[in-house]
Amino acid sequence: MKEKLFTKNFTLLVMGQASSLFGNYILRLALSMYVLETTGSAAVFAGILSVAAIPAILLSPLGGILADRADRRNIMVALDALTGLSVFCAAVILPGKHALFVIGTLLVVLSVFGAFETPTVQACIPQMLTGDNIIRGNAVVNQVASVSYLTAPLLGGILYAAVGLKSVMFASVVCFFATASFEWFIKLGRQPERGRGRLLAMVKNDFSDSVRFMTKERPEIMKLLLLAALSRFFVMGIAMVGIPFIVRSILGLDARYYGGAESALAVATILGSVGAGLLTGKMKNEKLWLVLAAIGICIIPAGFVFLFPLGAVFRYVVNVAAFCGMQAAISIFSIFAVSMIQQNTPDHLLGKVMAYTSAITMCAQPVGQMVYGFLFDGCREAVFLVLIPTGVIVAVIGVGARRVFGRMEQ
Repeated sequence: MKEKLFTKNFTLLVMGQASSLFGNYILRLALSMYVLETTGSAAVFAGILSVAAIPAILLSPLGGILADRADRRNIMVALDALTGLSVFCAAVILPGKHALFVIGTLLVVLSVFGAFETPTVQACIPQMLTGDNIIRGNAVVNQVASVSYLTAPLLGGILYAAVGLKSVMFASVVCFFATASFEWFIKLGRQPERGRGRLLAMVKNDFSDSVRFMTKERPEIMKLLLLAALSRFFVMGIAMVGIPFIVRSILGLDARYYGGAESALAVATILGSVGAGLLTGKMKNEKLWLVLAAIGICIIPAGFVFLFPLGAVFRYVVNVAAFCGMQAAISIFSIFAVSMIQQNTPDHLLGKVMAYTSAITMCAQPVGQMVYGFLFDGCREAVFLVLIPTGVIVAVIGVGARRVFGRMEQ
């Protein structure tokens, strides 16, 4: 008998994630608008975001240790409640002459909470679901994130223009407390008791246990984790830097075309998540190298159109189609890769392994954006020299990773 996907626990988790992600997206949009209006510099907010991301990267391993030693439901409830309380306090203080300091502090605090919550949520999914439902569950969570990313900026922008920063912040507070309320009714099985002792000794032992598991006992998991990070490096560098640069600077098209490209990518991400759910049980994990190779193959046509004297709109259409294919493929790959890691990791190590996944991915993304920023600037007159080699490299990596996925399947 096929197990039910939307159990009470998983439904509550999804509802909580929808509320939390929506609150996060409208909050960050409102804060970015406020900083831009106050300082006139987008670089200031980008700098604040970069600094705020550092605690999430550094503290993620500790978040994983906590997720494996404490009640995961209680962690989620406490963190979302504290997030709502932090935003509420910041909203009460704002605006003022120290507004930028308050916003920077708030983003750092939210980053710290995220370092502990992300591995906890990811560790909960295989605790709630089993077998192929783990892949379907990750696909659903990914779809919720994509829909929130698609709708929240529009609604948040309308709300910010109509009622201002404070009201948007209070709306996000409601979202975070709603998330904590949903999570309060989740009932997870009791986690096995772990050995207790001095804090530093426990942290050291947990860290060494998880590293030994990924490097000695199941090295395929470490290789899969690195593949996920490597794909993120290329895809985010191409997507986040390449699309605005190509549309505005190379093709000379206006902001409407850029907005259309961003919306198309968001839809492609959703379709990729739906595709991952439909492929569950039909595509074997050992075939996942084909999806990774497809990411690279999709990028190549985006470069080829710059080798011929074609119109700007035609090049735009081909590039958007190519990037959408790439985005759908990376969505499918990420869902299956994370699910494979979850399925092959013991419960008492899940939080820590997922924390490493999150930390390494977070490191790969900004590095990719920075590298591709230099590459696109240096190849302004020959952008195909960036796109085509990137596509070939990713496709070759996918073919070369065939053996890794075969071992994971075994």
